[in-house]
Amino acid sequence: MKTIINSAVLLLAITVGTIVGIFKGSEAKQKWMFKVKSHFEEKRHLAEQRKLERQGGVPLDDIEIAAFHNN
Repeated sequence: MKTIINSAVLLLAITVGTIVGIFKGSEAKQKWMFKVKSHFEEKRHLAEQRKLERQGGVPLDDIEIAAFHNN
């Protein structure tokens, strides 16, 4: 069920992005797609942080995550 909802949201975002691109141009389309994508990425990131906290882990901020992955 979750994959169906995710694919439906993706299809909706692409459809609306195409319509925005037709009427306002490709730059407006890219800005809109970035806005939608970053919104969903932020929600996913917060859900992962809450899950980690429930499991007894320590939530890391973006700087700590970046420092960990650069080593």
